[in-house]
Amino acid sequence: MATAARIYGVLLSETMDLKSYYALDFGVDAPDVCLLNPDEVTHPEEIRFAACWLPGPDAFVPYPNLEMAMSVGAGVDALLNHAGLNDNVAICRVRDPKQADLMAGYAVHEVVHFEREFTQMQRNQLAATWAPLPIGAPSDLNVTVLGNGSMGAAIVRALAAVGFSVFVACRRSPHDPIDGVTYFTGDSSVTGAVAEANVVINTLPLTAHTENVLNADLFNRLAPGAWLVQIGRGEHLVEDDLIAALESGQLAGATLDVFRQEPLPVDHAFWRDDRLRITPHIASDTMPHIVAAQVLQSARELLSGAPLSLSVNVAQGY
Repeated sequence: MATAARIYGVLLSETMDLKSYYALDFGVDAPDVCLLNPDEVTHPEEIRFAACWLPGPDAFVPYPNLEMAMSVGAGVDALLNHAGLNDNVAICRVRDPKQADLMAGYAVHEVVHFEREFTQMQRNQLAATWAPLPIGAPSDLNVTVLGNGSMGAAIVRALAAVGFSVFVACRRSPHDPIDGVTYFTGDSSVTGAVAEANVVINTLPLTAHTENVLNADLFNRLAPGAWLVQIGRGEHLVEDDLIAALESGQLAGATLDVFRQEPLPVDHAFWRDDRLRITPHIASDTMPHIVAAQVLQSARELLSGAPLSLSVNVAQGY
């Protein structure tokens, strides 16, 4: 049986081998924390926490004494919306400072790819055609970032450093605004920030307020021929509205890294649409050593009764 000097946890994911990928077999290095795969659990009543990524609908049922569920990634909507978790289970998430840098690099890459027409240059290469394209100043391109959390703020800093005209939709005014960046706050922030945008980058958390935010109304507010970079959550995007905007020319194309169903089904129309750039949820990722350290930290906080420093605000949804 468990003692006060040891805490037991379980790894829950339908899509990943979390123990192997994130090196979560602590062993002799952390004798006070025992983290098991479900098939290794012999006393489910001893399990006090879970490290998770997309747990199944019945994943939490066997563990009646669960006190904490921790996402190994930045997104927690799969936990906040999970019917198997009751209100007294604390929700935590990994906070990897390098993850925001990865996200910023991905976003800037996609903006520059659109701005400098690299897709057309690739076609020219295949046709052995030497055809320089017109070049404009980065400041001529209006780029809107939806969200100013750790990910969004890193993207804003990177875009501003390159010289783009940057607009941000956020809930409240930032503590450290960046010179030259225009911030829109409050309930109408998204509507104001996207007006006549050439590129929109979505980094919003998934909440009841933001679900389906990437819709026909938003697309129609953009400059004609705009580009979407969707790196938030799959449920932000109304897929039929995206297709309609592409067909009308209101959107020239989109970069999609997250989807309502992952992996994206092989028969999904997105795969065969050359106006789309598809990546498999890799805009950023948490580093395995950071995941291992922060899961261990949270387990030890729970064991000692200390405040959970990586907990999320359930009411806000992040």
